[in-house]
Amino acid sequence: MDPSSTKKQRHALYQLLGKLPDRHRPISLVTTATEQTDELITETLLLDINGVEQVPAYFTKPRNAATPLPVVLFHHSHFGQYEVGKEEFVRGRPQMQSPSYALALARAGYAGLCIDSWCFGERRANSEMDTFKYMLWQGQVLWGMMVYDSLRALDYLHTRPDVDPHRIGTMGMSMGSTMAWWLAALDDRIRVCVDLCCLTDYQSLINAKGLGLHGIYYYVPDLLTHFTTSTINALIAPRPHFSLAGRFDPLTPLVGLAKIDEYLRLVYRQAGAPTAWQLRIYDVGHQETAAMRADIMDFYATWL
Repeated sequence: MDPSSTKKQRHALYQLLGKLPDRHRPISLVTTATEQTDELITETLLLDINGVEQVPAYFTKPRNAATPLPVVLFHHSHFGQYEVGKEEFVRGRPQMQSPSYALALARAGYAGLCIDSWCFGERRANSEMDTFKYMLWQGQVLWGMMVYDSLRALDYLHTRPDVDPHRIGTMGMSMGSTMAWWLAALDDRIRVCVDLCCLTDYQSLINAKGLGLHGIYYYVPDLLTHFTTSTINALIAPRPHFSLAGRFDPLTPLVGLAKIDEYLRLVYRQAGAPTAWQLRIYDVGHQETAAMRADIMDFYATWL
């Protein structure tokens, strides 16, 4: 895909996300706490990035590491556990390996940032369904506002002198996985994308009668008129992209994974980067295994 076509496609994808705040409004923040262990520095932040409500976040980095650091913008998952949010990043969750990604990344020499998404963590005053309905009345899309906040979190990373702006990766599991590949598709400042357990082909999900497996946040009006999962992910090429899936995960039907893989293999081959796209399927359901964790950290070591 030539650069002008990619730019048009990104613009078209962004336009589907409803009425969004100004992308260029100033970012401000308050650091409410800083904690240190022998390995990790954790900053607790309140970010003013959307002009609607403050966005709580954790920024982490290895203690005593030389800066600027490569950084991973981490997106938390859903699991119907609205109280968790960004705590997943620093505390982990049962469906994921130990240690938490904040500590695992720090041990590998990376900084990390994770925000509470709309309706999660400290932003759960209003339910996901009520927020979706209210935003729809305003001409907004819940997923669009979630993506907007992630894009502004990326903008924030570019303001930090301790971050290397040329080495920013992104990742997440489940809902966070979907956010990772949407963000990487929309913004090429993301240099490496890792998505874990949610590269879902939309049509295959429909055919499998699996629409109820995803939360209401997932659904973007008119999306399928213009894009498939494959064409969105093609916007990431030729940047490195690693997708991990469970063979027994109903959220990612195998026939859909095969379709996406075939399409992206061709796209990356035509882009001259055949090894930068990787899909691996593990004998597991909707969870992270030790093998997945090891493969993710190896991928970052290679590409970020």
